[in-house]
Amino acid sequence: LLEQFERELKALGCNAHRASSLSALEGILRPILDQAQAQAAVLSRNALLSQLQVEAMLKRWGKTAGVWPDGTPGQPEGGTFREECFAADVGITGADFALAETGSLVLTSFTEGSQLASLAPSIHVVLYRRSQLRGSLDEVLQNLPVSRDPARRSPARSVVFVTGFSRTADIAQILVRGVHGPRDVHAILVEESCLDG
Repeated sequence: LLEQFERELKALGCNAHRASSLSALEGILRPILDQAQAQAAVLSRNALLSQLQVEAMLKRWGKTAGVWPDGTPGQPEGGTFREECFAADVGITGADFALAETGSLVLTSFTEGSQLASLAPSIHVVLYRRSQLRGSLDEVLQNLPVSRDPARRSPARSVVFVTGFSRTADIAQILVRGVHGPRDVHAILVEESCLDG
């Protein structure tokens, strides 16, 4: 599934990376930020980002890092974070699933908080694990954290399928990247060995 996912992802014009250690992850992530001359990033609330200490990593490199609010009393749920998303150069998120048949990344509000970190900045970096690979859309839909009972509230209010970078050909049928969202997408496979050390 991984080879199929990466093949489909690259066919969409996106970038596929693999990190087998924390230093390898830093060696992938830092050049992405440096090449974009990014000074500010925003992070979703995905637990994988906390496990990897991505916020601390960015701060060590002298970057500012906006983080989805942790829900402490008195902290607004998203007001400042929304502004940070639109001001940031890079959005870093996790994913619920990586869909092999289309090269899509599936993000829900249940794991990410707001999906603005994946939609507003011009560069979107997604960290995912092998266990999140799925072969078909049916498999993804069966496993989404969504209530099928209309009487019960869904844990995920929204689901975003990221299939490539933002593009439009509205004007004179000329394809333009990044008009309504990210112009570049990087998917980084985080191997379990990244979390062992």
